[in-house]
Amino acid sequence: MAERVVITRDLMDGSRFRSAVPDAVIVRSADAPELVGAVLVVLDLATGVDPGLVVAEGREVVAYGAHVDEAALASAIEAGCVDAVPRSKIFRRAAELLG
Repeated sequence: MAERVVITRDLMDGSRFRSAVPDAVIVRSADAPELVGAVLVVLDLATGVDPGLVVAEGREVVAYGAHVDEAALASAIEAGCVDAVPRSKIFRRAAELLG
């Protein structure tokens, strides 16, 4: 069981998270078994996963996405994410969030 999990299909993003936090658990979908018992999920909005579904599982969710897609970032907050940040800022906070 992983407490902190990143959902992304982007290999570079996964690499950057692992670089910041070597034991970060990276998964490609919201139905990955590693999410069972997760306390914090970092969700790449580019995956197309509905943030509301991930939040509904009782997890704290931080979403990230393109800075130009303000609607998607706002939607993530409306869905219950504790934060939604541009892709450029999420990697600066990776160690803080996943450490």
